[in-house]
Amino acid sequence: MCPQKIALLTDSCADLAPAVAEENHIYVVPLRILCADGEYSDGVDICGTDIYQRLRAGELPQTSLPAGEQIEKLLRQIVMDGYDGVIAVMLSGGLSGTYNLVRLIAEECRGMLPIRVFDSVSGSLGMGMTLLQAAEDIRNGMGWEELTERRIPQLIAGSHPYFSVDTLEYLQKGGRIGKVTATAGTLLQIKPIITFAADGQLQSIAKGR
Repeated sequence: MCPQKIALLTDSCADLAPAVAEENHIYVVPLRILCADGEYSDGVDICGTDIYQRLRAGELPQTSLPAGEQIEKLLRQIVMDGYDGVIAVMLSGGLSGTYNLVRLIAEECRGMLPIRVFDSVSGSLGMGMTLLQAAEDIRNGMGWEELTERRIPQLIAGSHPYFSVDTLEYLQKGGRIGKVTATAGTLLQIKPIITFAADGQLQSIAKGR
């Protein structure tokens, strides 16, 4: 039997404001941020402004997967809230193991309620727009099978986010690009435009300043 009341699940990399997530019945599991003074939950007790301040001070916070117990707790909350199906759209598997972790937990929780987990092959704006469109489709009456078999894959395939950064320093320190590439980009004053490759990893389209 196909679920009739469908919730959406994502991680904090979707960058959805709490009010927007709540309005659209989107449940958000925070990634963990590992800092010099301890561990924080992204969007809960640390935000982008805090991280930028730490970067400017010379610290390099590291991201880590959400705790499995936290994901299971959120799924139980979804059941308690009256939903009988979950569609999860997670951060690109090429950048994080979050998608795979949620997929594995979904298999373990299969008896709790139907869960379909999707790799967004994207992040931030790409994830957020996919989720908000899916929420609108649910409000308009689109069913589980149509959403999971056609609509969500279609939205993911049609999302092509692009963004730029002022410096290659943190991409290099975070292991997203090599040291030689970062050094060459700095010397040549290249400001890259970043997008996602087919495998979900970042790729740059360089532009000189």
